[in-house]
This record gives sequence, structure tokens and C-alpha cells, in this order.
Amino acid sequence: MADDALLDRIARLSCWRGRVSLAPLEGGLTNLSFVAEDRGEKFVVRCGGDIPVHHVFRDRERAASRAAFEAGLSPEVVHVEPAITVLRFIDGRTFDEADMRENLDRLVPLLKTCHREVGRKLQGPSNMFWVFHVIRDYVRSANADAKYLALADALEHRQVPLPIVFGHHDLLPGNFMDDGKRLWLIDWEYGAFGTPMFDLANLSSNGEFDAAQDERLLAAYFGASVDPGLKDAFAAMKAASALREALWAMVSDIHLKTPGIDYQAHAREYLRRFEKLLSS
Repeated sequence: MADDALLDRIARLSCWRGRVSLAPLEGGLTNLSFVAEDRGEKFVVRCGGDIPVHHVFRDRERAASRAAFEAGLSPEVVHVEPAITVLRFIDGRTFDEADMRENLDRLVPLLKTCHREVGRKLQGPSNMFWVFHVIRDYVRSANADAKYLALADALEHRQVPLPIVFGHHDLLPGNFMDDGKRLWLIDWEYGAFGTPMFDLANLSSNGEFDAAQDERLLAAYFGASVDPGLKDAFAAMKAASALREALWAMVSDIHLKTPGIDYQAHAREYLRRFEKLLSS
């Protein structure tokens, strides 16, 4: 819940043209967000500082958001100041997991645009995202079972060389929006350069795609070049994606404690997915 000082600060932002009304925006796992209405226009106000334990730095998130806007993927950033970012409001609905499975053919072009265009439009310093480093760091931060370090090594060993692209790396259902005409990709906290394989595996893991949906996903992204080595790397990366999400929740439960978020339940769910993927 936001305190009065934060609400007063938001109400006094220099970007407003008049008196604003504020309403809480539900759904975020790490940030407090509000819908602000200013003289008939709506905006989203995201509040939150750097989160070093999650490798989240707001200057880089904002740079990624601006590049994603230029690439036609994300709403415009209209105002920034320390720990606050104001974006234009998208009048649409966020996805759930079923939407991800049902809209697979619409999501792949979105990812291709992200991987092809966002990095070319980015200005300033950027992060590198390598999920196996993240897993190792999270295991140590959360004092989690050391067996996950060995598993990360094994999954990493199964990766294959791919071009470096700019990825989103947080493809949870709530980060996709449908305004009735098109899809949007929002929330660029983990935007960074990396391998396209993680975004594909992350999409599949977070949407609980089955084997047939995974085949469609890989064929739509890579075309006819999906050889057994690529499929094996994808399967390993899908397991790594689920493990990373579980460990993210463990670290968050220690360091964030965002009101209303059950990080332990989130960790249990993604450990379940990880064990299922590992066994297959």
C-alpha cells in the first residue's frame, strides 16, 4: 500500500497539466503502480528504485522501454525521475496463461521484432542477461540448495551458439497486453542483450506450453532450421527458465516482501514446473 508521501509526490509531478486522480494498478510483483488521469488522458505511474539483488537498474529499464517504444512494442515513456516512471496508459487487457497458448502465432512476431529492432534503437549502457549466471547468483543470495548450481552447469552445457539479440527476459502473462487491435509487450526491468533462446523458453515455461506448442513455437521462430541440437538446447533452457523464476521468488521473499504477493507460493509453483521439465 502506498503511503501519503508517495501519493503526494506523484500528484505533484511536473508532467501533469492539472489536478490528477490516482487509482492503484494491481498485478505487479515488485513495483507499486498507479493509473493517473490528467485532463482526460490516462497514464501509468511505476514506482520503485533499483533492485541490485535482481540485477534491476531503472536507468537501463527506462532506456529499454524507450527503445521498445521506438520499435512499436511498448507505450511511450513521458516522464522520469528517481524511482518513478510515467508511461502512457494502454487501454487493453493483460494475458493469462491460456491467452499465451492461444495466441502463439501472434506472440512470435512480437518476439522477432523485439530481437531484431530494440537493440538497434537502444541508447546508453545496457545489461547482459545470462540465465545461468542469474541462477548461480540467486542460489547464493537465497542460500538455496547447492544442487541447483550443478543443475545449472548441466543445463548450460547443453546450449548451442546463437546470435546475440536484445531480449525481454520476463515473459510472464501479465507483461502482454491486447488492446483489441494489437499486442503490446510491457515492463522492461530485465531487458538486456542475450540469446534468443531464453525468451522462447521463458514464453513456453510461463505459458506451460505442451510438446506440440513447443514444436510450433520453434518452427515459427527458426523456420526449417530446428535440428535436434536446437531442440535439446531449448528443452534445457526451458527448465532453466522455470528454475530461475522459482529462485527469483525465493530471493524476493527475503529481500522485497511486496504487500499482497505470496512469493513462497510462486516459488513452489515454479519448482513444480522445473521438476516436471527436468524429469522429461
